[in-house]
Amino acid sequence: MVTMGDLQPSALTSYIEASKPMGVLPPDFHHHALAAQVLHNLQYQHDWTELRIHTHSSHSGGPLPKPLVSGLPPHRIYVHPDEQIEMLKQSVQEKDVPSEREWVLPTHLRETWSLRKFAEVFDGIDPVPPAVDQASEEKRPFRAGKGGIGSRRGGKRLMLATVGDDSTVVYYVMHDGIVKPRQN
Repeated sequence: MVTMGDLQPSALTSYIEASKPMGVLPPDFHHHALAAQVLHNLQYQHDWTELRIHTHSSHSGGPLPKPLVSGLPPHRIYVHPDEQIEMLKQSVQEKDVPSEREWVLPTHLRETWSLRKFAEVFDGIDPVPPAVDQASEEKRPFRAGKGGIGSRRGGKRLMLATVGDDSTVVYYVMHDGIVKPRQN
């Protein structure tokens, strides 16, 4: 017979507790716990690497409205329509284009968001998240802002990670502003 004393916390619960930053007050802990849950999902379910939780803006140094996660997905998440046309002309497959660092905004399904709140998040981030390790970043074939295949285009973007009550995480790509539609 199993008693309550025999039960161990889940791997996710242990991970969230271990990642709790010093000095985080209880009212803000749920935001950090949500970010840790999304980071855990990206790392163990979607094979992302170089993951990190950000609490302050990378360009202003001020606090972000909510903690954000950044990381490197195993494959490209988004291809800009202009780049898609170049790839078709040069017969380049999407799998041959290197992945890019992405911002991820952890949210809960029950949260209410407005355009103003999303604008505050976009105002606090750079187009590309900072690298965890500058040495490994210099070896990557990613060419930010140079306009060729593999370069980042289209301004700021992030992935909205929405966590449901059953811990399911759904991801949506969001852009800051209007983006040209893709060709099908």
